[in-house]
Amino acid sequence: MQSVATVALPRIIQGGMGVSVSNWRLARTVSLLGQLGVVSGTAMDTVMVRRLQDGDPGGLVRRALAAFPFQQWVKPVLDKYFQPEGRGGQPYKRIPMPARLGDTASQILHVLGGYVEVFLAKEGHPGLVGINLLTKLQIPTLGTLYGAMLAGVDYVLMGAGIPREIPEALDKLAAGETASLKIDVTGWTAPEAPRLQFNPLEIAGQAQTLKRPGFLPIIASNSLATLLARKVTGTIQGFVIEGPTAGGHNAPPRGAPVFDERGQPVYGERDVVDLEQIKALGLPFWLAGGTGSPEALQRAINQGAAGIQVGTLFAYSQESGFEPSLKARVLEQAARGEVRVFTDPKASPTGFPFKVAEVEGTLSQPEVYRRRTRVCDLGYLREAYQTPEGKIGFRCASEPIEQYLAKGGELANTEGRKCLCNALLAAVGQGQVQKNGDLELPLVTSGDDLERIGSFVKQFGTQYSARDVVAYLLGESVLSEPITQQLVAGG
Repeated sequence: MQSVATVALPRIIQGGMGVSVSNWRLARTVSLLGQLGVVSGTAMDTVMVRRLQDGDPGGLVRRALAAFPFQQWVKPVLDKYFQPEGRGGQPYKRIPMPARLGDTASQILHVLGGYVEVFLAKEGHPGLVGINLLTKLQIPTLGTLYGAMLAGVDYVLMGAGIPREIPEALDKLAAGETASLKIDVTGWTAPEAPRLQFNPLEIAGQAQTLKRPGFLPIIASNSLATLLARKVTGTIQGFVIEGPTAGGHNAPPRGAPVFDERGQPVYGERDVVDLEQIKALGLPFWLAGGTGSPEALQRAINQGAAGIQVGTLFAYSQESGFEPSLKARVLEQAARGEVRVFTDPKASPTGFPFKVAEVEGTLSQPEVYRRRTRVCDLGYLREAYQTPEGKIGFRCASEPIEQYLAKGGELANTEGRKCLCNALLAAVGQGQVQKNGDLELPLVTSGDDLERIGSFVKQFGTQYSARDVVAYLLGESVLSEPITQQLVAGG
């Protein structure tokens, strides 16, 4: 059941940056400061098992797993992946890529990954914690959501697509019922689209109810906001309105594609969200993309927003998951005014524009990217397609070209594509050692605010904390009284 509660809305949502840049430490810190801390829900199964293989320093993952309510699923994972002394430079043991929908072994790892991250972020305090997932990554979604809900997650945020089925799925999972999602399959010819089913009873063994978290879709158009507010089964509790200067995946521009002199997609008036129409929907909203300043927060409030979502400033705080030496290198480069951010229309296998920070020694450099041997061994961004036999297959525009073409892919789709799965894991210190001995190199995604972070670094230094970011954003100009809103909260 759901109950109506009056709660204070956060001024600041800390952006959910994957893979594991928005880790539990960052989200926990922001939550303890009275704002909405958000963990990334992307690839959390792999992040969890790689932490175990690196020896699980401090026993944090094992502590979270010890609190998981259905222990029969925990021991097999520890037996397979936990290495007390670490890997000793050996390759990570990979999670098998799902070969079919509803694979139970994969779903269990999705559940445990979502649970561990939210449990550690919420442990020992009543602050708000959210989880961010990408709509395009369909197969892990339901299991990750269920794991996060078992740990008491307060909000779910989703962008990179149209998450129209998520409100109903959250209702179903909260009630202990089977939830399902339609799977996008290229070339599918059957009348009914295939659906991924997730039955909580298969994990819990008994019926139970959970708190239903609030749902905040990340949107970039008025039409999508109206669709989600009025034409979906289930309820949403607000919006994050993200502009094209935000990091990670961006919504593509509306209309015929136009590119600037650097090859970046050009956004125009049609891509500007009309906030008056948003306000007419009667739900709170937060502005994102280029909002990392107290002035931007005040402007957002003046425009009727509840506050802002900020990513870039938090991404380079001490608590974030970026590998420390990479984090320091980017900040030093940014402090000198020598870092640029490129909106790459081709890098992501999803086809969405993807923000890339141009950092020496990373895959942002064309010559470094060309030296990498193509491999697809994680598969989060794979595209489902119908095989000639009428079954579901999986392919990725970043996999070895001959393999992609053999699966019916088009050569043009492979141009400039990067393996974001491996590159983003490398950026948080979990780079794979491949069979040829090569260590996967990182790719850094950041919003355009990275090009302007120099003044912030001059004030707080290159080793600043998330607390510094919150203090900076909540400046003297911010209204002193928290706003409240009637929200539907799980009860």
